[in-house]
Amino acid sequence: MSRRSALLLGGLGAAATAAGSAGLWWSAASRSSSRPAPVTGAELSQPSELRSAGGRLEVRLDAAAGRIQLAGQQARAMGYNGGSPGPTLRLRPGDVLSVRLANNLDQPTNLHVHGLHVSPEGSGDNVFVVVNAGAVHDYEYRLPADHPPGVYWYHPHHHGMVADQIFAGLFGAIIVEDPEPVPVSTERVLVISDTTLDGGGNVVRVSQMERMLGREGELLLVNGQSNPEFTAMPGQRERWRIINACVARYLPLRLDGQQLQLLGIDSGRYRTPSPVEELLLAPGNRADLLVATAAGESVLRAAYYDRGSMAGMMGQRGPRQAIQPGAAGAALATLRVAGSTAPSPTPPPPLPAGRDPDDLRTAAVAARRQVALSSGAGMGMGGGMMGFTIDGREFSPARTDTVVAAGSVEEWTLTNASPMDHPFHLHVWPMQVIEEGGRAPDRPEWRDVINVPAQGRVKVRVAFRDFSGRSVYHCHILDHEDLGMMGAIEVR
Repeated sequence: MSRRSALLLGGLGAAATAAGSAGLWWSAASRSSSRPAPVTGAELSQPSELRSAGGRLEVRLDAAAGRIQLAGQQARAMGYNGGSPGPTLRLRPGDVLSVRLANNLDQPTNLHVHGLHVSPEGSGDNVFVVVNAGAVHDYEYRLPADHPPGVYWYHPHHHGMVADQIFAGLFGAIIVEDPEPVPVSTERVLVISDTTLDGGGNVVRVSQMERMLGREGELLLVNGQSNPEFTAMPGQRERWRIINACVARYLPLRLDGQQLQLLGIDSGRYRTPSPVEELLLAPGNRADLLVATAAGESVLRAAYYDRGSMAGMMGQRGPRQAIQPGAAGAALATLRVAGSTAPSPTPPPPLPAGRDPDDLRTAAVAARRQVALSSGAGMGMGGGMMGFTIDGREFSPARTDTVVAAGSVEEWTLTNASPMDHPFHLHVWPMQVIEEGGRAPDRPEWRDVINVPAQGRVKVRVAFRDFSGRSVYHCHILDHEDLGMMGAIEVR
């Protein structure tokens, strides 16, 4: 190993040791240790659901480590209310969501409602709250009456432990219902995650190198299952709510043999569905998808995605890939369509006016900023070590990096000078894509996670409306966030 590589690894040692020792049951076993093969082909299960009534949903979420069924086997993992994923929370615009988070872990945690347009202050979507081991914290989120419908999710956001806790199973879906229901035969929630278990069913502790690169687990799961199966009749229309809950894995998704229409990505909802053949979800992205079923067997697959690597800088190999270049892709779930043809469904209604954010392409811009995502040697961690920074600085909760005037519209140019893609996530306020890959979208596109390719740039506009307060933006390769690629923003 070169001296430079040794310095890079050494610089991560303290962070990795602190994160890795946080749980009682993290396994340091070699990946070559024998472990049972995942059980495939079971019937697709759906997470339990909790629905609002009378404008409110009151929920208790118990975060705990224990025996959880993953890939058809008992694993020692983390979950909410004894499962991974946790319960799906179904809300309507204007609802109040009250969550009592009980921390039954042996480490601090907290809660982030990813993508929801709610206040970041007090007991809202406040990621600066720390819920210590054994403590209970009450959150309350008030959704605006015009909140965009779509699929969102919740997960921990305690800095330094985010990647470990999500990798171990702490996440769940949130659905904000449509004002006018979309006619479908079936609706499915598909939470895609990855992890790695040893022969005893323990979550494997990742190496310092994997933290730098962004870990990719060897088990790809849908609702905690390995390639589950489900059935439909020909001619039906299903609605799939897909969440990429992986720590670092990009998911180029295909379902060959079926007709797909995209209702929206993240908090953005198209007025009319858009036909698609392949769909790329960066870590943290969600898709709202309509599937018109045709007779036969189809496999939902995740193809290989080259997100770049720090390896070339360090003379090291990249992370172990569960999906190899040129392969057909990893099988996530199998759909079997047979039987009598169902009656043709009615067309989905267009999204009513006023249910999506204002188009900011012609808005007056109060400020233009450049936000630089960087990773490499010689930045942060004492100098000379590997650093993950935004605008040249590692995250500090005591520092506010960006101050924005409440009610204003800003244009941000997100740049990435590193050799790896970085998915950029802004809390609370959705981003409208203005320019991506050198092109302007032909229709409004809203995201809360947008991929900034290696050596690339993306331009977005943000309306900082409805809420003031302090929140964050960061890389959604969650190891990179934990290692410093995050900034604090205050709207006032």
